[in-house]
Amino acid sequence: MDLGALGLAFPEIRGGRKWLGAMTTLQSLASGPSVGALAGRESFGSQGRPRRRDRGMSNSRGRQVMAELYVDSISLTRTLPCLAEPGKIIVVGKPSRALDDVLPYLANLPNVIAYNPQAQALTLRRQPGLITLGRERVSITQVTDTDEGLELLATLAEAINATWQHRHELMAATAPRRAPRPLDIWALLPQSNCRECGEATCMAFAFGLVQGKRKGSECPPLRTEPAFADRRAALEAIF
Repeated sequence: MDLGALGLAFPEIRGGRKWLGAMTTLQSLASGPSVGALAGRESFGSQGRPRRRDRGMSNSRGRQVMAELYVDSISLTRTLPCLAEPGKIIVVGKPSRALDDVLPYLANLPNVIAYNPQAQALTLRRQPGLITLGRERVSITQVTDTDEGLELLATLAEAINATWQHRHELMAATAPRRAPRPLDIWALLPQSNCRECGEATCMAFAFGLVQGKRKGSECPPLRTEPAFADRRAALEAIF
């Protein structure tokens, strides 16, 4: 499992050890997990919800312990062109279990751009691009192709499971968090510098959003074009 492929950094947990090791920000997928490793294991309980599975792990004494999985998998539902990076795509996935219980713990990652507990939306900065998690939907931007997208979704499922397994060592976030940089917001804009909003550039509009002087709805392409639906939703969750 190469969680570093997500481009996320994981915080320390008590005892002085790193949570899953020191995660460096990687530009590309180095050695991701097997795409099929998380597939084909879904089972359902009496309420029709995916049942949690346990996986055997070894502790420091070599004894077999059981680690609870939060999600069995994240299924790829569609891909979209990544207009911010021509030639790249956005992958959209659906987790096998709603993420509302684990989102408050994921919101402790240092890469958080915004967390809205009321909307159940979390946006994380990765290198490159962004990861947006909702209750029943996730998206990852600036992905090379579908194969890399599948591997990243599998790796994200592993990161979610790792977070859930260590939840007792973390504090759940209950309040909204917002720490966007203008460059993060610019990445969600059309980047066409069309001037329809009245600003000379999309970067100037991004600064206005961060400063609270502008609203996302004041960008006509973002408001009206279906291709920007995911970005519009991410901005609404942030602001």
